[in-house]
Amino acid sequence: MKMQHGKLVLLMGPSGVGKSVILKELKARHPEFVFPRSATTRAKRMGEGGDLYHFVSDAEFDVLIAESKLLEWAVVHGGARYGTLLQEILPHIEAGKTVVREVDVQGFDSIRTSRHFRGPDAEYRLQSIFILPENRSQLIARITHRAPITPEELERRIASMDRELTYAQVCDMQIVNHDGKIKETIAEVEKVIAG
Repeated sequence: MKMQHGKLVLLMGPSGVGKSVILKELKARHPEFVFPRSATTRAKRMGEGGDLYHFVSDAEFDVLIAESKLLEWAVVHGGARYGTLLQEILPHIEAGKTVVREVDVQGFDSIRTSRHFRGPDAEYRLQSIFILPENRSQLIARITHRAPITPEELERRIASMDRELTYAQVCDMQIVNHDGKIKETIAEVEKVIAG
């Protein structure tokens, strides 16, 4: 099998670490990158266009699963399903483009074990970047400063964060997002993607 020139870059990290800021900057600075939309069964919010999501019904989502058109999918808070469409990724890699996707650890597991990306003889190139906080307390402070949160919810989020942090070691690259140094973090992510 011939390796394609393009690649899929997965950006991961716990909630509050700065992934969305990094992604927003990458979109602004790199129009040559492809940022795929997710398919979702959640309702469209007021004023929301179709630039971030393919909004589908539960029945349509079932068809996507049955026809193996999703690279990965998961049930997210509230019971809505989200999935990564193969058509939003593979044709772009085949065209030599860099596809950048933010995923959670569940999505990462599905993608890295997918037949398209698994092993040294994989048909498509996969690169994973894990964004780390300076320390655990920095992340907890960011979570609690975002919005009022109950002690139970905080406990649940910390447990989730600790589980997610264990994935850093299986990623190709780990980048620490130091407080007040987001520009440097973005530059480091760009350097890794360019490599």
